[in-house]
Amino acid sequence: MTRRRLERPVLLAAVALLVVAAGGAGVVYSWTFTPHGRLDLLFAVGLRLAGSPPPGATPVEEERAAIREVMRRWWGDPQPLPRVEDRRIPGPDGEVPIRIYWPSRADRQPLLVFYHGGGFRLGDLDTYDPICRDLAARSGAIVVSVGYRLAPEHVYPSALVDSYAALKWVHAHAADLGGDPTRVAVGGDSAGGNLAAAVALKARDWAGPPVVFQLLIYPVLNFAEMETESHELFAEGYLIGGAAHEFTRDTYLPNPADRRRPYASPLLADDLAGLPPALVITAQFDPLRDEGEMYARALAAAGVSARATRYEGVTHAFLYAPVRMSRKTDSALDEAAAALRAAFEGNDR
Repeated sequence: MTRRRLERPVLLAAVALLVVAAGGAGVVYSWTFTPHGRLDLLFAVGLRLAGSPPPGATPVEEERAAIREVMRRWWGDPQPLPRVEDRRIPGPDGEVPIRIYWPSRADRQPLLVFYHGGGFRLGDLDTYDPICRDLAARSGAIVVSVGYRLAPEHVYPSALVDSYAALKWVHAHAADLGGDPTRVAVGGDSAGGNLAAAVALKARDWAGPPVVFQLLIYPVLNFAEMETESHELFAEGYLIGGAAHEFTRDTYLPNPADRRRPYASPLLADDLAGLPPALVITAQFDPLRDEGEMYARALAAAGVSARATRYEGVTHAFLYAPVRMSRKTDSALDEAAAALRAAFEGNDR
């Protein structure tokens, strides 16, 4: 009898815990439902838990350190590659840090010049180390990650100057790196996607270096206007919209006249003909979604081989989620690598 008396409260407590857990799971699951569709659970939880102070409220160095720490914790130990090396290369305004990732020790490998994201204020070679290692391993390309100058210390066109200088250096030194100068691509995500698109434009306008492909991952392509449907839908509560995006714009492009320049807003370029083929990856719940897809259509209309792939259920910067946590990240990196391989094989001589 005493044993039964003891078992009953224990059983009731266990049932109560199960009910609370189930209720909590139900609440968390409900976060995936939005007026604009279903979020993947990982990103729904991330949006709920990621309290964002007002733009500019946190010192920029603290923000940069926080992102580095997030990536270190999420991705864990670095993916091993045969060789990884930091260098500093000459640029018009001083040295530019780069990090080079070799996927193998073969000769005449293709090359990807990669520009990191972070709103032109955040991100660096360390922040994007896991993504660059993964891209090198999957694509078979030597990845050269560029540590361009950041705002607010350096405003437009500083980042573009460094980015273009890095492309020229990589092309000129491709053979020394074990690479093939006829198979050089550019790529980047978010702000880095902007720089990749701008560098491709500049390379066309300035007669080189030749670029065989541009990989644009949820890029920002129009700083002059924020009037697309996705900007309206995701202005609040989706990481980078509304006031946060205005802060990014104002920090990188404090001069309003610069915001309409094609090298700052590639979507506003008068002529997109003659640009390299492109893959534009967008995210469903991203203020930048529509301008990325508009750019792919504009490229295609200009006779450029271009396509856009929208990843459903995810937000801007979804590549930050490691592949073990997000199938969408894994799929996007696979798609990016496959597109790069196809472009390189088409230019294999």
